[in-house]
Amino acid sequence: MNKCVIVGGVKIKNTTQIKKYIDEEDFVIACDSGIESCKDMGVMPNLIVGDFDSHEKPNTDIETITLPTAKDDTDTMFAAKEAVKRGFDEVALLGVVGDRIDHTLANIYILLYLQNEGVKGMIVDDFSEMLIISEYGQNTGRISDIYGYFSLICLEGKVEGVTIKNAKFPLENGIITPNHQYATSNEVLPKEVAEVSVEKGSVLLVKVFK
Repeated sequence: MNKCVIVGGVKIKNTTQIKKYIDEEDFVIACDSGIESCKDMGVMPNLIVGDFDSHEKPNTDIETITLPTAKDDTDTMFAAKEAVKRGFDEVALLGVVGDRIDHTLANIYILLYLQNEGVKGMIVDDFSEMLIISEYGQNTGRISDIYGYFSLICLEGKVEGVTIKNAKFPLENGIITPNHQYATSNEVLPKEVAEVSVEKGSVLLVKVFK
């Protein structure tokens, strides 16, 4: 499986933890000021994209795509589309969750875009790991007890046939909707691996680091 890692412009504090999600063979895209996070982690990007409103355009031999400031897609969304265009099977987004709630929400919804394109997507920040669990089964809904808490959040429509096993609050054939979000702050049973599955729809799985 070939993987693309997109590094956004949000400052990454726990670089040791986040760098574990980057393998040597991964194709790395730095978005604008994400260049600085790449430097902090000692990672050389393969591609740089951005309108460079938050970072000076670098003078480098690395492939660079300069975007207009006025555009429909954010730098991160453009990078995700570029990853799909280049045929990657898996995309990890790092440094895309921060103080700007509008940007954070837009970046979370990139996971739905990737799913619709048949690409496995994941977001990792200093506190958690996020991915989409759906009827299509692109991601595995397994949560080990190395995580402190986990939550299921419905981003759109109705999620049906939600099952949670090996957790403090198990669930069988549940329904989650955007206006009834009751599957938050669950816990994996000690020495167990929790399992999440859905029969119809898609749910955001948030796994919180201990």
